[in-house]
Amino acid sequence: MDVYETAARPTRAWVLHPDLKAQSRRRLPEHGLAEAVSLATALPAIQVVGSEVVRLPKATPGTLFGTGKLAELKARFKADGVELVLVDGTVTPVQQRNLEKEWGVKLLDRTGLILEIFADRARTREGVLQVELAALSYQRSRLVRAWTHLERQRGGFGFVGGPGETQIEADRRAIDDQVVKLKRQLDRVVKTRELHRAARAKVPFPIVALVGYTNAGKSTLFNRITGASVMAKDMLFATLDPTMRGVTLPQEQGSGRKIILSDTVGFISDLPTQLVAAFRATLEEVLSADLICHVRDISHPETAEQAADVAEILASLGVTAATPQIEVWNKMDLVDPEARAALGVQAASRPDVLAVSALTGEGIASLLDRISAVFDEERTERHLHLAFADGRRRAWLHAQGVVTTERETETGWEVEVLWTARQQKRFREV
Repeated sequence: MDVYETAARPTRAWVLHPDLKAQSRRRLPEHGLAEAVSLATALPAIQVVGSEVVRLPKATPGTLFGTGKLAELKARFKADGVELVLVDGTVTPVQQRNLEKEWGVKLLDRTGLILEIFADRARTREGVLQVELAALSYQRSRLVRAWTHLERQRGGFGFVGGPGETQIEADRRAIDDQVVKLKRQLDRVVKTRELHRAARAKVPFPIVALVGYTNAGKSTLFNRITGASVMAKDMLFATLDPTMRGVTLPQEQGSGRKIILSDTVGFISDLPTQLVAAFRATLEEVLSADLICHVRDISHPETAEQAADVAEILASLGVTAATPQIEVWNKMDLVDPEARAALGVQAASRPDVLAVSALTGEGIASLLDRISAVFDEERTERHLHLAFADGRRRAWLHAQGVVTTERETETGWEVEVLWTARQQKRFREV
């Protein structure tokens, strides 16, 4: 059965969130289960017919769950016609094989499910290649089961359904051959992306990146500011491939500052390590940003925990305090009036926080003013000597409007500039 070719009848799925007693956790298990259900419903081929938190004193090595729970769940799955079980956590290859055999269903762990979602959403050539490479890395460790992706014609990676068992050694060779081909193709695409990034470094406009937990409302905010029509739905990972648009910010003086706004893939707790590595080139757009707007769903019960997850991922990518950040408390329209008033006061007391509603437009004008103010930085004077071969760098300085005086000499140009630290950093990259 191929769930991507059975649109008339989606696969009936059950979501389990293991709550291990010995495991330290940042979130309540009930909220973890709710997020897992949202992940599952992000795939149109899946119909969630049930979900539950399973509290475990400890994990059983071979089956994760104890014998009593195994039997209880088996009876429930049979009664409800469950075809797919989604376990919100890490399941070893041996546990996956044993559980599938015991329950007579397909099984996906959290990593496998996120990979399926990314496979369904990737649109750019780089996105497709990166997801496929991540899936190969994940699937190679699971050759206790069938590896069927090379036999599939479209959609997903065969974790949810597929034609059946194949020989493990043949699978391993097929995977390794495919990895080599994918890396070769990805290298070419990444080089093209680096050229685009280098070209943008020469553009005299600062880059503002929207980052945040998945479903925080980044794409809605992006559309509100740019007038674009990027897919924006109440669903996890609605945006996968990065999108950039030029924006002219309103200014009191009437001469609007131009910026490039970037909408990025949403982060999530326990992001699969394969995806962090595979999407590094995509996420590096954040590293080249001059300003990061961290968009938070302030109405979510675990908004603080989500913000901590985003901060950890940004740190792992190499984002430092040198890059200015603004916290955007989004979805204020979903907060009850009393809490809303308190949040408004709290946000007003912090210069790095703006409370907005991307849906209604509340607070957007103040956000744009704050973004503009970030780039009204202190300027310093500097003397530069440019050789005649540095014509491109000279043109860049003039395009930035930072040249105060210029004198041609026998060896080049003596230039006086008045620029910001950001412009000085960009100049080195030209």
